[in-house]
Order: sequence, then C-alpha cells, then structure tokens
Amino acid sequence: MSLANFFMYFIIKVNGSTYSEAEVNPKAYPLADAQLTKTLLDLVQQSCNYKQLRKGANEATKTLNRGIAEFIVMAADAEPLEIILHLPLLCEDKNVPYVFVRSKQALGRACGVSRPVIACSITIKEGSQLKPQIQSVQQAIERLLV
Repeated sequence: MSLANFFMYFIIKVNGSTYSEAEVNPKAYPLADAQLTKTLLDLVQQSCNYKQLRKGANEATKTLNRGIAEFIVMAADAEPLEIILHLPLLCEDKNVPYVFVRSKQALGRACGVSRPVIACSITIKEGSQLKPQIQSVQQAIERLLV
C-alpha cells in the first residue's frame, strides 16, 4: 500500500462507530486536500531520497532561519498543535510557503522513519531533479492561501 493510499484509508474506530478522519484543529490552516496531500507525501518521500529533507520542528526552524527552505509541511494532528505554530509565523516572515497535512504518522512514513513526524522542510539544492515538482507544489500551496 502506498503512502497516499494509507493516508486516504486512515480510519479511526471509536465505540463501534467509524469516522473517516479525526477532528482537525481549526488553527491548522491551510490544510491540504486529499489530492494535494498525496502529491506532498510523494514529494517528501522523493526529497528524502535526494537528501533534500529535514525532519522535525527544530530542523525545519533551522532551515527557515538559514534561508534554505523551499517549503514546510506540518501535521495538523500534532498534540498540542502549539508546539509547531511558531513555524507559520516564521514562514510568513521569510516568504516560504507552508501547509498542513492531517496525519503525523503518514508524514513520518513519507519521511522514511517509523516514528510520527510533526514537521519537515524541503530544502534548496542546486541542480536538483525535483525542482519542477517543488515549484508546482509551491504554487499549489500558494493557491490555498489566497
């Protein structure tokens, strides 16, 4: 099962009732839809292979401060969400696009680790083969913010 399929079929069972998704904190804005989430997770996985990925809130903060972040992906189900809410402010200061995905578990799998990941950063690399894909995702994220 691919990462996107895992994410789309993520089902939580509570007291015999089935919910397709957990409650999402309204502070997690902009939230990617299913199609953009699939694209994001695929790009995160590829950027991991190309050594253009930094995992974790602290590493994402460092890439923003150093000016090497292409865009930031955060998990909307981080608990408490406030531990990553400094990132959107920093992104807006640095003019870096940012987006939330629903699942930290799916983001962790896309990052190539077995643990949940609450934030990651795609970094700049000269001559990268991922540049066209990164630019198209940046434009999609910016359309969400309008």
